Amino acid sequence: MLDALAAELTELESKHLLRRRRTVESAQGVRVRVAGRELRNFCGNDYLGLANDAGLKAAASAAIAEYGVGSGSSHLVCGHQAPHELLEQRFAGMVGLPAALGFATGYMANLGVITALVGRGDAVFADRLNHASLNDACLLSRADFVRFNHNDLDGLARQLAASTARRKLIAVDAVYSMDGDLAPLQALLALAERFDAWLYLDDAHGFGVLGEGKGSLAHWQLDSPRLIYLATLGKAAGTAGALVAAERTVIDWLLNKARTAIYTTAAPAAVAAATLASLDAIERDGWRRDCLFARIAQLREGLASSRYRLPAWSTPIQPIELETSQQALALAEALWQRGIWVAAIRPPTVPTPRLRITLSAAHSEADVAALVAALHELE
Repeated sequence: MLDALAAELTELESKHLLRRRRTVESAQGVRVRVAGRELRNFCGNDYLGLANDAGLKAAASAAIAEYGVGSGSSHLVCGHQAPHELLEQRFAGMVGLPAALGFATGYMANLGVITALVGRGDAVFADRLNHASLNDACLLSRADFVRFNHNDLDGLARQLAASTARRKLIAVDAVYSMDGDLAPLQALLALAERFDAWLYLDDAHGFGVLGEGKGSLAHWQLDSPRLIYLATLGKAAGTAGALVAAERTVIDWLLNKARTAIYTTAAPAAVAAATLASLDAIERDGWRRDCLFARIAQLREGLASSRYRLPAWSTPIQPIELETSQQALALAEALWQRGIWVAAIRPPTVPTPRLRITLSAAHSEADVAALVAALHELE
C-alpha cells in the first residue's frame, strides 16, 4: 500500500498537482516570515488586517486570564461559556436575524447545517463552484445532490420545478472563494420563495467586507425567514470558527441535530472574546474597508494594460487564470523569488489553474505597486 501511495504521489508531482506546505514563522499579516525571509503576503484572507490586531489580542488575553485556555467540554455539556453566548447574540443582531449558533470551523458549520436540515427524500441544489465543504456536506446528507451551472438561474429553476423532494435546500457561496464573484442572492431568494425552498448562504468571504461589514445579507438587502446565513471568522474577522444565523426555530433544531455542533469540544472562550472585539472593529472602523477597496482599485488599474486579465468584479479576491498548472506554479515561484507570496491554485480545487491574489486593508500602496511591477516584469 505504501508503494502504491508513493507512485500516486509521484504521478501528482508529474502533473504539477502535488501540494506542499510552507511554515510561517511570524504572525499573520501582509508581511510574513518564511524560512527566515520576509515576504509580502498576497494569499491570505485577512481582508481587514485584524488577524494580529492589538485590540483582538488584548481581548483574547483578558479572556484567558478569566476563563482559562480550554473550554473543557462540548457546548451542550459544560463548555458553553459567557463569551460564546454573548457572541451568538451579538452576531445575530449584527446580521439582522433572530438567533445564531457557533461552530468550531466553517467546514464543520457547513457539514452540521446541511446534514441536519436535509436527508433521504430531500434535495439540495448547489452551485458547481461551491466550496468543497458545501459539496462534502451535500454528499453526507444523503439527500439528492443536484448541481447547477455557476450562477445559472434558469437551470436552477428547471431543476427545482422538476423536483418532487419533500424538502428543498439551495446552497451557495455568497462570494466565491476562488473567483471572487458574487452569487445573485436576490434572484436566488426569489427562486426559494417560488419553489418553497430554504436558501443557505456561505458568506465566508463577504462578511466583514460587504454591506458595510455586515455581509451579503446587508449588501443585497435580504430579509426572509427562508434564509440561513453562515459567516466564517477566520477571514475578515481575523479570528477562527463560524457562526450560523437564522430563525429561532432553525437554530434550536441545529442545536439538537447538527452533529458537528453537538459532538465536539467548544472552542476556547478566548476566541469568542477576540471575535466580539473584531465585530466592534468591523462596525466601527469603516476606514479598513476604504483602504481595502483602494488597494483593490490600485491593483486593477495597475494591471489594466497588461496581458493579465482580472475579473470584472472588485472583491478582495482577484484571480489571474492561466492555461496550465505548470504556468501557475512557475509564475508563483518567480514572484516568490522576488519576495512576493501569491498562491498557485490548481485542479481539482478549481477547473482552471490560476494565481489567487488577495488584498488586505493592511497592504500599503507600496506593497501593491511592488506586486504590479513584478507581474509586469514577468509578462
